[in-house]
Amino acid sequence: MALNAPIGLSGEDRQKCPFTMPAKATNLNKHGAAVQLNRELLVGSTVVVRNKSGTEVSARVVAQLVGREGIPTYAIEFAEHHDDDKVKTFWGISFPSVESRGSTAQAAEQSGIMRRRRALHLCQPDQSPAR
Repeated sequence: MALNAPIGLSGEDRQKCPFTMPAKATNLNKHGAAVQLNRELLVGSTVVVRNKSGTEVSARVVAQLVGREGIPTYAIEFAEHHDDDKVKTFWGISFPSVESRGSTAQAAEQSGIMRRRRALHLCQPDQSPAR
């Protein structure tokens, strides 16, 4: 079952212009979501996400996803630790713990986390020393 929510999003877009605008969060999970908005974001940037209750959390843009209906879509990951109370209750729903879902769910979740981290790493400038 896909979970969606209206949100507010603030930050700087790809052209470094500040923005605050409504967006749609899809595929909600305890680590973040996919967000759809009519703005181009830079992977690796930080945004502020505001829920319907007005609670705000920082999140990193970790990947650009395939846009739906021509609307840019990005994967975001909460910057605060997932055990932080503000993050745990941000979506207003409880997610089952990984331990209670069994080894298949644990492997799937770990795989998703690793994919997001690889996507972020691939988009970072090369940090190796010049030769």
